[in-house]
Amino acid sequence: MTPTCPRCNSTTIKKNGHIHNGKQNHRCLSCGRQFVIDPQKKIINEETKSRIRKALLERVSLEGVCRIFDVSMPWLLKFMNEIIEDLPDNLNADIIGNEDLKVAILELDEQWSYVEKKKNPVWLWLVFHSETRQVLAMHVGKRNKHSAECLLAKLP
Repeated sequence: MTPTCPRCNSTTIKKNGHIHNGKQNHRCLSCGRQFVIDPQKKIINEETKSRIRKALLERVSLEGVCRIFDVSMPWLLKFMNEIIEDLPDNLNADIIGNEDLKVAILELDEQWSYVEKKKNPVWLWLVFHSETRQVLAMHVGKRNKHSAECLLAKLP
């Protein structure tokens, strides 16, 4: 049985080294897609997902989370997007109203990592209150003006 490309169904396939777990990697000569003939899907249980959430709250680097829990960077970024989508719009931020004017000092932080290749950096933007360290807004995207505007639009 000759292998076929999952994208274009071409049979012009070349062996292309081995992946991290020792399986043979192949490359389609027609479209350039790399693939493994019999991929095994790894299922990540709820306990591991809970521990990954805790590691993200402790601000462990994204690469560090991938190494510690043996997950891929694309999976981790997809998981982070799911967490962000489940959050309420105001992130449970309490705005205290009193007669005196109080100045809130906010800090903006950004983290980045590559997704699949170095030409594809992804940024995680965070805005948090300086005193309480409560996260007020977050955004995952590119490092450009549009992403900054999206982050500021999410502030309560």
